[in-house]
Amino acid sequence: MTDLLSDAHAAALDAADPLRGFRDEFHLPLHDGAPQAYFVGNSLGLQPKGARAHVEQVLEKWATEAVEGHFTGDAQWMTYHALVRDGLARVVGAQPDEVVAMNSLTVNLHLLLVSFYRPTRERPAILLEAGSFPSDRYALESQVRFHGFDPATDLIEVEPDAPDGTVSMAAIEHAIATQGHRLALVLWPGVQYRTGQAFDLGAITRLAHAVGAIAGFDLAHAVGNLPLRLHDDGADFAVWCHYKYLNAGPGAVAGAFVHARHARTQRPRFAGWWGNDEATRFRMGPAFTPTPGADGWQLSNPPILGLAPLRASLALFDRATLPALRAKSERLTGYLEQLIDADLHDILQVVTPRDAARRGCQLSLRVRGGRDRGRALFEFLAARGVLGDWREPDVIRIAPVPLYNTYGDVLRFARTVRGWHHAG
Repeated sequence: MTDLLSDAHAAALDAADPLRGFRDEFHLPLHDGAPQAYFVGNSLGLQPKGARAHVEQVLEKWATEAVEGHFTGDAQWMTYHALVRDGLARVVGAQPDEVVAMNSLTVNLHLLLVSFYRPTRERPAILLEAGSFPSDRYALESQVRFHGFDPATDLIEVEPDAPDGTVSMAAIEHAIATQGHRLALVLWPGVQYRTGQAFDLGAITRLAHAVGAIAGFDLAHAVGNLPLRLHDDGADFAVWCHYKYLNAGPGAVAGAFVHARHARTQRPRFAGWWGNDEATRFRMGPAFTPTPGADGWQLSNPPILGLAPLRASLALFDRATLPALRAKSERLTGYLEQLIDADLHDILQVVTPRDAARRGCQLSLRVRGGRDRGRALFEFLAARGVLGDWREPDVIRIAPVPLYNTYGDVLRFARTVRGWHHAG
């Protein structure tokens, strides 16, 4: 019989892992001279070792060529954002001209809402999940007010109806069906940040379109975590960040998707010169002619130093492949779940859906006994180099990232939790 709690079992799992070599591609933060058990890739991914070379290449080019760096070499700055286009398209399941790296997530959300949230008196409403990430809710509320409508009636929040604060597909379908005549937009997460629940984007898109609403997605916790098929699923637009699972660094340049059917849309947009047609951009004329595709939503030339680390991370995703990463992710969270069920069920409650198809690489956990005990465990773990993150009011998020976390890390987490229980 397998001893789940043994070092030998975790070591055997790590030895059999075909992706084990990717851990060496990252800088691992240390605690008392040894690597942390770092489970916070859902907040900030670790630094790829290859990122420094890309940043230094930009710095060297700036030092030696100055403005001419815009026009020379394979990594010239004029077309630098195109260096990440194909890799991003593969990560999100899109055509290359449907994606662009630009701005930050909430800026991109606002820019795309300008085009895709077009409320009328008959259809002013936006559907979102209750307890959405605050930045999303702030953005949506401000857009509703900007158009002269009332968030109290025109932001429709779908409340959790399933165990542990999750939302069933039936609840989403019911909300869209009953409110469909009023909906201008459905804005939904790919993965809910607090519970870790993953959603069927294709099904939600079809439901939204069936009632005449736009389907948009915040994929902050889904990109680089789950295999996505944005083009085939038919989403109208999506936005995300690159500092979590895409490991592009704090405050990294974000991403956006606009479906190919909107490539030459007449929808209004906020225009900037970098979104103007490349063939005429430098004529500096007064008329804005948008570049077809997602590039047409750009405002200004991209921050080259901010894009550079993303190149290193995308190269790792191309080598590892998302199907392989997803398979390992399911094994890692499955192992964590087994350890909790076998030895920690008296301490921890798993909030995230048990069905692997309905979650990414994050398990959200509540400590039995209430918030104060949960906070005490969180601080005990951090003091011993086991780093998760805390989300109010009472959730510890543990995200074993398949690019760099190990089964040994997961076992270390479980043992440290048990040690806290014994110490108390």
